[in-house]
Amino acid sequence: MSDPPALGQPVRARLVDVAHAAGVSKATVSKVLNGRDLSVREETRQRVRETARALGYRPHSGARALAGASTHALALLVPALANPTYVTIARGAYQRARELGYLSLLAEDFDGQEADESFNDLVQEGRVDGLLVASARPGHPLVDTLRDSSVPHVFLNRSVEGSGRNVTMDVARSSVAALDHLHGLGHRAVGHIAGPPGITPGDIRKDAFLRHAGKLGLDAAPVVSGDFDEDGGVSAALRLLNGAPGAPPPVTALYTSSLAQAIGAMGAIRSLGLRIPEDVSVIGNDDLPIAGHLWPPLTTVAMPLYELGTAAVDALVSAINGTPAGDVVVPTEPRLMARGSTSAPGARP
Repeated sequence: MSDPPALGQPVRARLVDVAHAAGVSKATVSKVLNGRDLSVREETRQRVRETARALGYRPHSGARALAGASTHALALLVPALANPTYVTIARGAYQRARELGYLSLLAEDFDGQEADESFNDLVQEGRVDGLLVASARPGHPLVDTLRDSSVPHVFLNRSVEGSGRNVTMDVARSSVAALDHLHGLGHRAVGHIAGPPGITPGDIRKDAFLRHAGKLGLDAAPVVSGDFDEDGGVSAALRLLNGAPGAPPPVTALYTSSLAQAIGAMGAIRSLGLRIPEDVSVIGNDDLPIAGHLWPPLTTVAMPLYELGTAAVDALVSAINGTPAGDVVVPTEPRLMARGSTSAPGARP
């Protein structure tokens, strides 16, 4: 018989305690907390996770070892830590991984890094159980490596055609929301700052922009590509706004592919002596707290980035536990966050 806990020592919550408090069986709790929960209703999954969190339940390391020597660690590869989009995705992934008893590691796929070798080493050496890949750009060596690998993995915010393991959002809907907002304000010449060619979400967003602009009958819908950072926003905005000397700008509104691009575009607009939104309205893709603290506050299309991170972890943990992989689209639709950077053409807010 084991010794009772020392006086004043907190008693560790057990699986049976979570099951009793949540009003479900131990088997159900085990399924939910280990990601094998596809047959369990969402309401029940949420109740079990909240109960486990409230009780401070953590899976016992010895039980994990007996179950198959799992490391209970996942690795997330992102293209750039400087991109705030991936900070939000990583937060969602980390939180869900923690809820499921996993640790989420973060790696940056910077230029020159042998990402495929680094990630393979993590798995081959038994350091992680699976990979979350948000850096599946065309021609990336990791894509080919994983195609022939048995390593559990999912692609998020980047679709790899034919992989059958993509976790994505309704990116096209973001362009529709942005254009509907601007069109409703009276804009008929809207420029789009797209992402670098070949990046799946950016390509989808650009194609949806052009398609919906045609549907709305816009007079002009020019597109210029640029990096997702502030400098990319500056250079693309200058190309879209530089018309004839002394003439009004060729477009009355700009829709960017990232929040960072929007910040750069706002600087470019001011450098030309133009006003926001009286001369040029600006709307950015993705929403973060900083958007509301810019001047003027930036109108954005809020994407379900946090939910994307949690959905990717759910899909990966399910794959680790033997569930066949499949594409997942986060059901949460983009939301327009109207602020002071958009108004009717020539109108003061």
